[in-house]
Amino acid sequence: MPETEKHLALVTGAARGIGRATALAFADRGYDLALLDVLSDELEAVRREAETRGARVFAQTCDLFDLAAVEATAGQVARQAGHIDVLVNNAAWREIKSMRELSIDSWERTLRICLTAPAFLSRWVAASMEARGSGVIIQVSSIMSARGGGVSPAYVAAKGGLDALTYELASLYGPAGIRVLSVRPGAIDTDLSNDYHAEDDRSSSDTLRQWSEDAIPLGRWAQPDEVARVICLLAGDEASYLTGTTITVDGGWSHAHFPRTLREQIK
Repeated sequence: MPETEKHLALVTGAARGIGRATALAFADRGYDLALLDVLSDELEAVRREAETRGARVFAQTCDLFDLAAVEATAGQVARQAGHIDVLVNNAAWREIKSMRELSIDSWERTLRICLTAPAFLSRWVAASMEARGSGVIIQVSSIMSARGGGVSPAYVAAKGGLDALTYELASLYGPAGIRVLSVRPGAIDTDLSNDYHAEDDRSSSDTLRQWSEDAIPLGRWAQPDEVARVICLLAGDEASYLTGTTITVDGGWSHAHFPRTLREQIK
C-alpha cells in the first residue's frame, strides 16, 4: 500500500462500550474509521472525538436488523475509502428472559443482529479484502458462548454460533490472506452489562457485579478499553499468524473454580 494510505477499520456498535473504545483505540493507532450504530447522537460524539485524534471518519446510523441497509453501507464505505482493512463485528442486542418467556420476535431479532448480520457483513467486507490479499475480521463474542446462565438463550446461542462462524470463515478466507478471530469478553463495565433486573423490576446488576467480582481471579470487571486494546493487537502485524481461534478476555473467570471468599475459607 502507498505510504500515504492509512488502514481503515469498520466497527459496528461504535457508539458505546467496547465499540466506542475500539474505534478510539484504532484512531489513536493511525487508522481511519467507518462506524455504524443505531444511536445517532452518541455515534456523532464518537465521530467528533475520533477526528480530534487524527482519523478520517465515516459514521452511519444503521440498524443491523436491516441487512439491505447494512450491505449498502458496507458497499458505500468500500467505494469511498477504496479498502476496508479491519472489520470488528461488535454490535449486539438481547433481552434478559428465559426460554420459557422469550418471544419468537425477540429470538429472531437477537440472532439477526448478533449472528446473521456479522456473518453477511463479513462476507461483504471480505470481498474487498480478497481483492487486496489481506484483511482481518474480528467477531466480538462472549464467554457466555460456553457458559449458559438460563436467562438469555438467544444471546448465548448467537455467541456460540459466532465462535463457530469464526472457525468456518478462517478456513474459507485464510488462503486469501484474511485472518478471522473471535474475542470473548467476560464481565465488562458497559451499559449492556448493567441492565439486569429482578422480577419486581429492581436492578439486580449490583448483586451480579458483587458475585462476579468474587468469582473473577483479578477481582474486578474490565473497562471497555481493555478489550479494545486486545482487538487492536489482534488486528495488527504482531498477531500475523493468529487466525481461526478465540481469545478470552475475562480476568481468568472462565477457568476459576472457587470464588475468592470461599477459597479464603478453605485454605
